[in-house]
Amino acid sequence: MLQNLNAIQVACIVFFSLSVAIRIFVTLLPPGLTRIHNYPEFSIANWATIFITPLFYLTGYLLIKRLRARGNGLQLSLAHTLLFSTYLLSCGIVFTFIATSDPSSSIIIYLVALIAVSGVYTLEYQESVLLTLVNVIIFSFLLLYTHADPTEILYNELLLIVLSGIFFFVSRHVYSYRAGQHLQYRLIKEKNVEIEKASAFKNDVLGMVAHDLRNPIGAIESIAQLIEMDELDDDMKENTSMIKASCHKALTIINDLLEVARNDNSNEMAENLVNINDFLQGIVQVWKHVSSFTNKLVLTVPGQPVHALIDQEKFHRVIDNLISNAAKFSKEGDEIELSLTEKETYVQIGITDHGMGIPPELIPHIFDRFSKAGRKGLKGEKSTGLGLSISRQIVEKHHGRIDVESTEGKGTTFTIRLPRLK
Repeated sequence: MLQNLNAIQVACIVFFSLSVAIRIFVTLLPPGLTRIHNYPEFSIANWATIFITPLFYLTGYLLIKRLRARGNGLQLSLAHTLLFSTYLLSCGIVFTFIATSDPSSSIIIYLVALIAVSGVYTLEYQESVLLTLVNVIIFSFLLLYTHADPTEILYNELLLIVLSGIFFFVSRHVYSYRAGQHLQYRLIKEKNVEIEKASAFKNDVLGMVAHDLRNPIGAIESIAQLIEMDELDDDMKENTSMIKASCHKALTIINDLLEVARNDNSNEMAENLVNINDFLQGIVQVWKHVSSFTNKLVLTVPGQPVHALIDQEKFHRVIDNLISNAAKFSKEGDEIELSLTEKETYVQIGITDHGMGIPPELIPHIFDRFSKAGRKGLKGEKSTGLGLSISRQIVEKHHGRIDVESTEGKGTTFTIRLPRLK
């Protein structure tokens, strides 16, 4: 109904503007040229449209306000739509009869009115039937008024039946099409609500389960460390090492799950203005003291400080993920290069390795959550399929983007772009 009322407002503006333009046109030009004095009916009809059309506009405006404010007035809106549709059709018929007493010779205005009503307004079955009957009655009465001979009346009545049938079927087609659109819209809206609820429930369960698993796994790791304090044979040492490694892996997965749940449930970022040069140098120093890290980490930064707004804790995780990923797929002793550059509109951080690279068919999926693109590292490290997904999530919440370029067998480069401070 709101769509119909809005369409009536537009139609009123167009129709009123045309009526005023025609009145100005016939007023300014000499009567000998327009011969308007030969068509007194036209002048009367033109003045009528100038005065009546604004009334429809004002009524439609009030009905729209009432529908939006109170949600009632549907019956009045329906009556207004039917009345305006009848008004448009009547105007089309009247101006067609004024142009010539034989409508079959000049039906352009009438056709415009039919197309406007049937194609623009959404009418239900009863409304379409009612307008079709009204249209037939008005047309038939005006035919009798012209005093045409019976043959012309018969031909015009046949023309009326054809045009009325077209009007009815176009109106029904438009209704079916828009009703289908509306049902699809409602279905999509309902599905979106269900998806949002399922996503919220999933995140709540994910966070709760992950949080509750940390304590028992942490306790197992602590017990394994206590056992190691005793004198153990080689088999026991190997077993405790396996327990600790499994606990560490499980805690890593749990932390990733918690990070995913936190990022989904919150958009808050503790952003601060950070010197990225010093930030990256600090990360490099930490990695150089990790005993299991056997690659050469090379950092290249500009001579002048580069600043950006970042959440240091979360962004530290992004860089750690990318360095860890590069080491996983590189041979021992291979270089991993970190670079920082400042462009005109953004700050760019690059992490490049010279390892095994990524197969082209996997590249589109590596940032997916629980990605199937996850592969074992060169030393047998397993992938959770969450690290790169979390990294992209964090970078995008910094209003940045992360991209990857890789050549299989030659290496991979991840590039992070953050907005540059102006």
